[in-house]
Amino acid sequence: MPENDLSLLITAAQKAGEIAGQFTGTEAQKWDKPDGAGPVTEADLAVNSYLEDHLRGARPDYGWLSEESENDPLRQSCERVFVIDPIDGTRSFADGSRTWAHSLAIVEAGKPVAAVVYLPQRDLLFAAAAGEGATCNAVPIATSTAQNVDTAHILSAKPTLDAKHWHAGTPPAFRRSHRPSLAYRMSRVADGTYDAMLTLRPTWEWDIAAGVLIVQESGGLATDRSGAALTFNRPDALQNGVVAGGRKMHRALLSRLTYTSKGRKT
Repeated sequence: MPENDLSLLITAAQKAGEIAGQFTGTEAQKWDKPDGAGPVTEADLAVNSYLEDHLRGARPDYGWLSEESENDPLRQSCERVFVIDPIDGTRSFADGSRTWAHSLAIVEAGKPVAAVVYLPQRDLLFAAAAGEGATCNAVPIATSTAQNVDTAHILSAKPTLDAKHWHAGTPPAFRRSHRPSLAYRMSRVADGTYDAMLTLRPTWEWDIAAGVLIVQESGGLATDRSGAALTFNRPDALQNGVVAGGRKMHRALLSRLTYTSKGRKT
C-alpha cells in the first residue's frame, strides 16, 4: 500500500464533510431505493460523485465499490479496491441528526489496509493503517478490556436481543445502546467507549470495511457472526453479520451466541 493512501482518505473524507454540509438533511431531496434498500438523498449522491472522481483519479488502478455506485465486476481483478459509504446513516442525516459518517476504506487482497470514519457534525475523525495503530483526531485509541458479557455495554439494534440468538437466552444484564451508523458503532468500540458491537443480519461491506480495520488496529477483534474472518471485495459485497470488540469481550460474545454456518438462518 502506498504510504500516502491514508492521507488521501483523510483529505477526501474532510472534503466530503464540506460537501454534505452544504445540504440541510431535513430539506435535502430524498428517494427510496428499489427493493427496500433504504433511502438515498441528494447529499449521498453529491458526496459519492466527488469521492469517485477524486479517489479514482488519484488511484486509477484501484477498484471501486460504493453503496451509491453501480457495481463494477472489474473490481475483483484489482489488487486494491476502494470500499466506500458516502454517508453511513442516511436516515439519521435525513432526520437532521448529527450521527452519520463518511466511511472510506482501501482493501488489499481482501483485507482493509487503510481506513477513515469521519463524523463532521461531531468533529470526530477515526483513522487507521495496517500495522500502524488507530487514532481519533490524531490521538491513539484502544479497545475496552472488559470481558463480562452480562454487564457489558454493547452497541446493537433491538433484534439482537431476541433470545434465539443466545445460549440460555439474552444475557440478563446486557446493556444495549444504538447508533444509526455501523461505521460509528465500530469506531466507538475502537476507542473503548463501548465494549463491543454486533449485528447479526447480512451486512454490506461498505458499512463495515473501514470500521473493521479501526477496531483491529485499536487492539480488538472483528469477525462475522460465526467467528470467521471477514474477507472483503466479495462478488455480492455481503458479510454474515459482524461482531467486534476488545479481544476478551469478542471471545466472550461468540461463546454466548448461537449461529449456523454457510448462511443458514437461526
